[in-house]
Amino acid sequence: MRIIVIEDNPEMATIVKRTLECNDHVADVCVSGFDGEVQAASGTYDMIVLDLMLPDRDGMDICRGLRRHGIRTPILILTALCDTERKVMGLRAGADDYVTKPFNPDEFLARIDAVARRSLFEEESKLRFNDLEMDLLKRQVSRDGQLISLTVKEFQLLEYFLRNPHRVLTRSQLGTRIWDIDYQDSSNVIEVYVSRLRKKIDRPFGRTLIHTAVGMGYMLSDE
Repeated sequence: MRIIVIEDNPEMATIVKRTLECNDHVADVCVSGFDGEVQAASGTYDMIVLDLMLPDRDGMDICRGLRRHGIRTPILILTALCDTERKVMGLRAGADDYVTKPFNPDEFLARIDAVARRSLFEEESKLRFNDLEMDLLKRQVSRDGQLISLTVKEFQLLEYFLRNPHRVLTRSQLGTRIWDIDYQDSSNVIEVYVSRLRKKIDRPFGRTLIHTAVGMGYMLSDE
């Protein structure tokens, strides 16, 4: 998952980012409440980790604002404020869960996973395109009923394609979304992984779904 961490304490932000990235998540840090709310509302992220005590904006107001504007991205509040009243206020403001500092990394990650699972149940647990299917709960991919083994990054790349069918995804978008990098023309990491994905989901089945948009990027399409 791609997760935005809205946290003004540099040391805590680094710990949270490192914890998430060591477990195959991509984490962006924003130290400003106002900027964090804008980024969280962009639709780029799968989850929001939100501190309540921010210097420029109250985290509770950010949570309410996002929900008021129809942002359904799961929100996990991470704060030193541990009294029951504040927890209830956070949940009523639209948060999905609440973790207090200092936190146990295993519990934090377990809550991240639990919130993600609940979100999947509320939405669609399977993504489909043509005869290609991805089960987000079982972390399985199949085409024409045949299971396909993918690495973590291949799975993330294919999920992004499946969530954006018939849309050209630029190399810059793919680099930012999957690898958390600014794509450089000298790097071929995206081409390498797209090639690996094609070998697994296209070549054995005789019909191409991942197409190259020359000079722009790639697109999942059955045309």
